[in-house]
Amino acid sequence: MAEPRFVPLPPRDPIPSPSGARAFYETMRTRRSVRMFSPRPVSRETIEWIVRAAGTAPSGANKQPWRFICVRDPALKREIRLGAEEEEREFYARRASRRWLEDLEPLGTDADKSYLEVAPWLVAVMRLSGRAYYGVESVGIAVGLMLAAAHHAGLATLTHTPSPMGFLNRILGRPGSERPFVLVPIGYPAEDCVVPEAALVKKPIEEIMVVR
Repeated sequence: MAEPRFVPLPPRDPIPSPSGARAFYETMRTRRSVRMFSPRPVSRETIEWIVRAAGTAPSGANKQPWRFICVRDPALKREIRLGAEEEEREFYARRASRRWLEDLEPLGTDADKSYLEVAPWLVAVMRLSGRAYYGVESVGIAVGLMLAAAHHAGLATLTHTPSPMGFLNRILGRPGSERPFVLVPIGYPAEDCVVPEAALVKKPIEEIMVVR
């Protein structure tokens, strides 16, 4: 077995840790999941930079088990919307438990996914099968970075997870070795965009952090 090679860590501009961390928090605290998008165009270059940022995520054994299918074609977006709404109607009518539906009530969600046609881009994040380690965890981290990058670029996002999502493979012509992980519309929020008031409430630091 070959010995691993190591290279120096690239230098970074020195930023005081507390102020840098707080500045990032102040940016991210304004992020919200959005279901009202503007049709205002977003350049391919912007999406490429966002996907590049996602691709910097750590992954098990550096296998990078992800693929980002970026959709801007109106016909494909409509097919995706119809496929998603079919699954969502089943979810709300038969698959979801009563408790799950009660938890969703403050958010005002339903089977209407018209925003999937309005947002200029839909990104279907796929988890690659095969020789990958901690694939779910790795792709989840990459999605988090993608959401942060989009927000940093002034764009809105939503993590949409219709279940099952096999219809995405069919519509997008993707092989069975790519498993849909999440569908993320990306674009500018509509001028009259509103978000559920309940979504503004985040747990305080005392509830999410334990120091030992």
